Amino acid sequence: MALLAAALISPALKAQEVTSILQVLDTKTGKIRVVQEFPYLIEAPNWTHDGKWLIYNTRGQIWRISSDGGESTQIPTGEVMGCNNDHVLSADGKQIAVSAQTASLRGSRIFILPLEGGDPRLVTPQSPSYLHGWSPDGQTLCYCAERNGNYDVYTIPATGGEETRLTTADDLDDGPEYSPDGKYIWFNSVRSGLMQVWRMRADGSDQRQMTFDEDLNSWFPHVSPDGKKVVFIAYHKGDLKPNEHLANKNVVLRMMTAKGKKVRTIHTLFGGQGTINVNSWAPDSRHIAFVSYRLP
Repeated sequence: MALLAAALISPALKAQEVTSILQVLDTKTGKIRVVQEFPYLIEAPNWTHDGKWLIYNTRGQIWRISSDGGESTQIPTGEVMGCNNDHVLSADGKQIAVSAQTASLRGSRIFILPLEGGDPRLVTPQSPSYLHGWSPDGQTLCYCAERNGNYDVYTIPATGGEETRLTTADDLDDGPEYSPDGKYIWFNSVRSGLMQVWRMRADGSDQRQMTFDEDLNSWFPHVSPDGKKVVFIAYHKGDLKPNEHLANKNVVLRMMTAKGKKVRTIHTLFGGQGTINVNSWAPDSRHIAFVSYRLP
C-alpha cells in the first residue's frame, strides 16, 4: 500500500533531494550490483518476465530501464496519473496493472493497460484500492483496500466486477500476493501486535502466521517464481508504529522458505517505503531488485 494516493514526491523528500540507488541482490552469494543511481525518488522495481527490464514508478509515472542500467523510458499511461508504488505485471508479461488516479477520479484505484503503454481500463471503482497481486491464471487481482474505516485484503476479477473481502481483522492487512501456483495469498498483518507475514488460501481460508519476530515489523512478502523462497522487508521495533511503513529508515531484507523455515537477514540498508513494495524477483528465482536511498 502506498502512503499517498497521488504518489508523486512528498515535500519532505523533495527538500532532502533523496538519491535512489536501484540494485540487484544475488540471494545465493549475497553480492550486490548497482543498476543505476537517480538524483530523485524512484520506487518499487518489478522485473519483466524475460529478465531484460526493470519497471519502476517516479513522480506519478511508470518507467522502465534495462536490468543492466542505462537510459530509462517512460511507459505511457494515458489519462492515468499519480501512479504509486503498487504496480504488478500479468503472468504472460503483456499487461501491467497500476494503482493510480485520474483527473476526474481522485484517490487510488486499480487500472490495467498494455505493458508497452496505452489506454488504461478501470478495474476497481471504489477508492482507496492498492494493488499487490495478480493470479497466475490472469483472472483475479488481490489488493489492500480501505472500506468503512478498516484496511483489508480483497480480490476482484481482472475484468472488473464485484470485489470479495478476504480478511476481517482490525487495523491493517496489506501486501497480498499470490503464490506462483495460485493456491495461496501471502500478506502482512498487524493483528498479532507487530506486523508479521501471513499466508492464506486463495479463497481466504486457513489464515496462518508465518513469521514470529519479536523485534521486527515485517512487510510485503514476495514469493520467488519457483515457489520455494519468500523475501520481505522488515523495520526495527520502535522505529515506527507496527502499522506504518515509512521512508528513510534503517531496514533489513529477510528471506525464508515458503514453509516459513530458515528465516534470515540477507541485506541491511537505508530505505523502507519504496524499497520492495512489489514482487521484484528475477525470473531465475535467484536475484531480486530493490531500491535503497541516500540523503544529503
